[in-house]
Amino acid sequence: MAVERAPDAFAALCLGSDWAIAWLSRNPQQAMRLLDDMEHQRAPTRSALAADLEATLAEVDCGDPAPDGPFGRALRTVRNRRMIGIVLRDLCGVARLEDTVRTLSDLADVIIEASLARLQPIAEGEWGAPPAVAGEPQRLIVLAMGKLGARELNLSSDIDLIFAFRAPGIVAGGEITTQEFFVRLGRRLIALLNTRTPRGFVFRVDMRLRPYGEAGPLVQHVDAMLDYYREQGRDWERYAMVKARVVSGEAATRERLEAGLRPFVYRRYLDFGAFEALRDMKTLIVNEVRRRKAEGDVKLGAGGIREIEFVAQVFQLVHGGRDPALRARALLDVLPRIERAGLLNAPDVQVLTEAYRFLRDVEHRLQARSDAQTQRLPAGEGDRARLAATFGLSLPEFEETLVRHRAGVRRIFDASVDARGEEPQGVEAPTADAVGDWSALWRRLLAEDTRAAAADALLSAFAADGVADPGAARDRLMAFILRRNALAEQSVARERIDALLPAVLGRLAGVPAADRALAGVLRIVEAVLRRSVYVTLLTERPRALNLLMRLVGASERIAAALERHPSLLDELLDESRLLSVPTREGLKRELAARCARIPSDDPEAIMEQLRHFKVAVELRLSACELEARLPLMRVSDALTWLAEVIIDHVIRDAFDATVAQYGAPSGAEGVPLAGPALGVIAYGKLGGLELGWGSDLDLVFLHDLPVGGTTLGPDAVSNRQFIARMAQRIIHALTARTFMGQLYEIDLRLRPSGRAGVLVSSLEAFQRYQQDEAWTWEQQALVRARAVAGSPALCSEFERIRRGVLAKERSPARTIAEVVEMRDRMLAEARRKGVPLGGSEGGEFDLKQAPGGVVDIEFMVQSRVLGWAREHPELLTFTDVIR
Repeated sequence: MAVERAPDAFAALCLGSDWAIAWLSRNPQQAMRLLDDMEHQRAPTRSALAADLEATLAEVDCGDPAPDGPFGRALRTVRNRRMIGIVLRDLCGVARLEDTVRTLSDLADVIIEASLARLQPIAEGEWGAPPAVAGEPQRLIVLAMGKLGARELNLSSDIDLIFAFRAPGIVAGGEITTQEFFVRLGRRLIALLNTRTPRGFVFRVDMRLRPYGEAGPLVQHVDAMLDYYREQGRDWERYAMVKARVVSGEAATRERLEAGLRPFVYRRYLDFGAFEALRDMKTLIVNEVRRRKAEGDVKLGAGGIREIEFVAQVFQLVHGGRDPALRARALLDVLPRIERAGLLNAPDVQVLTEAYRFLRDVEHRLQARSDAQTQRLPAGEGDRARLAATFGLSLPEFEETLVRHRAGVRRIFDASVDARGEEPQGVEAPTADAVGDWSALWRRLLAEDTRAAAADALLSAFAADGVADPGAARDRLMAFILRRNALAEQSVARERIDALLPAVLGRLAGVPAADRALAGVLRIVEAVLRRSVYVTLLTERPRALNLLMRLVGASERIAAALERHPSLLDELLDESRLLSVPTREGLKRELAARCARIPSDDPEAIMEQLRHFKVAVELRLSACELEARLPLMRVSDALTWLAEVIIDHVIRDAFDATVAQYGAPSGAEGVPLAGPALGVIAYGKLGGLELGWGSDLDLVFLHDLPVGGTTLGPDAVSNRQFIARMAQRIIHALTARTFMGQLYEIDLRLRPSGRAGVLVSSLEAFQRYQQDEAWTWEQQALVRARAVAGSPALCSEFERIRRGVLAKERSPARTIAEVVEMRDRMLAEARRKGVPLGGSEGGEFDLKQAPGGVVDIEFMVQSRVLGWAREHPELLTFTDVIR
């Protein structure tokens, strides 16, 4: 800014900050520095702030830790001068909100670090040094919470801190423990920053967020802190930890602390208890606002900053365990990620973003006035007009803007945090009276003195609701009630059960298979009680509960899948998505989006994501089949697409990982290959686009790498070794059992020479084997074979080889005889294994293997293809039986 603009800047400061003008009048040389050298136009970097602070402290004696000593006075001088520069940039409109909060947070960080760097040597000189750990000196670990943790500090924020240290012990000299050393050091830091002297304070320090609050020790060692959060951490502490950031301490301990806190904050499953807990917190805040008559508070009032934070936090806590991208600390970073994850639409994210910027700017203008910690709008019209003028607005314009932003926030907050969901078609929702009746009956069933009479009433109610076997349903529910206390050890879990079960019972009358629905829901509730937030999900979302009862009542397979993988309950939240028929491209995009959220160096997390994706899609397909949105053949198509998409993803991951280990394989003339020179050939049901529920995958791996080549890396191996190890990675990724189970069973016996053959054959060897050595039954299998993933050129070449082998001249009669002979062998083997094959007098029979079953149809088709493909090449176009 040119010097002639300085009066404008000074005018802005006079309008917006009485505190700044008063301080500058006492320090006129600082006023000249700010207004003359254009400093107020440049947001300083963190390194510039640190250098300025170090230069100031170098000029004074920092050996006295007293707040009003030279050290404390220097800190306050730097803080006030830098704060006025921040206020001036804000009032002149030359700094964005992000610049303001970043500079404030950086200032706090460098002051904490510089203070500790001087206080700890003083403390060690007085009391002795804490014992080193692994040869590294121990330092006080400072965990910044709230706005400082998120680097969103405002002009007059407290800084919320938690202190920790690495390991217990005795300081050198043996007078005090390591914990006592750091408690004393922590107290000195607080006093140095927090104490108000004639020069003011540095930062107000709030330590109440530490474990056990004000009743807890000021400092804990890291293991004790992590044990506390693991065993006793409360809901509100999880929300506080969303923004937590370690700002000082040894690097290894900082990383260990942040990694140890992550599972406490972000659960592996979707955490719908967050909705309930956030509403409880909001209710407390609303009551406090009313008590203090603070409706004009832009932070705590309706539609204020806290509600925007709540909206973001509820999505972070519910979905952040699955989606690492949502674990950002700063709200302006989180909101676009929430939009990209499909949790809020773009217009709502824009409303929240614009409102947050405006309300935080208002907050800063309110605090700049007197360097006071306030978010409350002034009562007097003149003061409000002065506030509006700092935005270049008239008072009516300012108040209209404020009302618009707060109304938009309140609308989205209500929809995101308070909404319970609407009742869908399909299951009749119980009336309020019915819910009350079932709740009253449930309470009587829980009480021992009224249980017997209530059980009789339950029997009558089940009969009236059309339950097919009221006695069995009653006995099942009574057994659940008797196990309730043992199943739900924590009172919150029992409360959630007691809220859900009356709603379930009230809906039984609208479920066609009420007995099965009740049995399935009870099994699922038992499965999720250790993660009782899923019980909250069903209570909070009537649509999800209705859909669950409909699906579980109709399908034992769905009930079993939900019992085995409770995280699938997340899929019930969006009925339109659950019942939408997927496409191959849609599945590919979804899987890519899911895996993009996971760091590439975390293969276990990617394997877990692949398995969750598979079971989630299978649940959707089951629901679509059940609701008659997918006929049988299209179910097979969708299951086939799902397998192909997963295999394709696994191949690319395996190629990248193998290249990272050994270097890229070399192609012609030693040129490194950019993509996998491997093709996956599917036989059987996958090859024939006829995959069923739980089908194995019959696979063959082929490659077209040059013989004798090697990889181009420091740990080079032959091309053959490279492709074999890549195939092993693929097999491991598909077959390994993780928490979510196994992707697929793999059968590799159809490769050339079966188990005696190499794991990955070259195209040339495969062609030679098929033409010269393959048995008729192996060429039968080739009828249903197709390339499903890998190198496009290799896949195309495989199809050429397949057509050539199947179209070669054969004797139809001899071919049929060989096919019949193979079928007879299969039947003999089935009888030996005890497979039920029926007979002339009937009896049980296997639909697939018994005479007249599916295999007979497949063999008839395959024998005709082998016998007549030469004259009718169109028989080779498709690999499925129907076409």
